[in-house]
Amino acid sequence: MNDAPLLVLEGVSKIYRRGLFDRTPAFRLDIDCRLEAPGIVGVMGPNGAGKTTLFEMIAGSNVPTQGRVMVAGHDMQRVRYSERDRLAIHYHQSYQVRRFSRTKPSFLMEPAGSAYPVVHLFDEPQFNTQDGYIGFMLDFFRRLKAERRLVFICLHPTAPLHLELLREICERYLFVGGGQVRPFADFGGIVSDADVRAYLGALAP
Repeated sequence: MNDAPLLVLEGVSKIYRRGLFDRTPAFRLDIDCRLEAPGIVGVMGPNGAGKTTLFEMIAGSNVPTQGRVMVAGHDMQRVRYSERDRLAIHYHQSYQVRRFSRTKPSFLMEPAGSAYPVVHLFDEPQFNTQDGYIGFMLDFFRRLKAERRLVFICLHPTAPLHLELLREICERYLFVGGGQVRPFADFGGIVSDADVRAYLGALAP
C-alpha cells in the first residue's frame, strides 16, 4: 500500500429521483469523510437511511451522483471492475448485489495496485451466540486492523448485545440518518446524541 489516506469520501452525494421524467429527489445521502489510519469503525442508522448505499459507493458498485471515493489513493470509479474488491470489499447478507455500472472498457481503467482489500465493509454481520463464535469474529476484526486495514461494522441494534459489541470493538463511529453521515469520536459521543438516542429507543444506555 502507498502512503495515501486509506479512505476519503470527497463531497460525495447519492441522489435517487422519483422517475425518468419526474426529477424530484426521492432520496439523498451526503458525506464528507477522511479516514487516514487503520481502525475499526461502527456504523448505525435506521433502515432505509442509506447505510448499504454508503458501503456500495465505497466498494465502487454504486456510482456517486457527485464527488469522489478514494481508497488508498485510487478513485474507485476509475479502477478496473474486476479489481475493485482488491481495494474495498463489501460483505453482506443480501442476494441483491448491485452490478457495476460499466461506463468504459476495463482496459482503459486503472489497476487496483493492491492484492488484498484495504477497506473491509461488514454489512449487518450475524453474531451467532454459539460458544466462541463472537470471540472469533472480534479477533478477526482486530487482526484486520493489525494488518493495517480499515474495517467498518454496520449494525442495526435490536438487542443490548449489539451495542456492547460495538462498544467493545469499535474506536470510531458513523451515524447515517436524515440524509447525512455524521462522525463520532467514541461510543459515549454517539450514544449521547439526541438523534441516535431516538433511533435506539429503549436500547439507549
